Amino acid sequence: MPDGPVIRELRNVSHLGTSITGTLARRDGSYPNALELVGLLHPTPAVAGTPVDVALDYLAKLEELDRDRYAGPVGWVDARGDGEWYLGIRSAVVVGSSARLFAGVGIVADSDPAAELAETQLKLQAFLAAAVRP
Repeated sequence: MPDGPVIRELRNVSHLGTSITGTLARRDGSYPNALELVGLLHPTPAVAGTPVDVALDYLAKLEELDRDRYAGPVGWVDARGDGEWYLGIRSAVVVGSSARLFAGVGIVADSDPAAELAETQLKLQAFLAAAVRP
């Protein structure tokens, strides 16, 4: 694991990212497969907040929407249980000629609502461009 996150610069926004690689073992000596591991790690604090269980309870009471496919692990696992996963934090559900887009921001006590909305709009630009100019 690196000493700290790296900045991943995208066209419209930048993100902090940390790549974690390793070999894990349960106390009984068996190893979790990649699917089990991703199940233990999701949702991450980037998706839910921290501590995760408290944040999820709070969001369930406060948000007036179903998060549906807002975020989730994206990756693969093979027959041996090996795999590779990334956290997908923007998504879309496409039905016919309609698309429902999902993106979010990290709201904290000092967040400026206008700035958070602008950040969300920047995050959705790639989806919007793909939907308008396929």
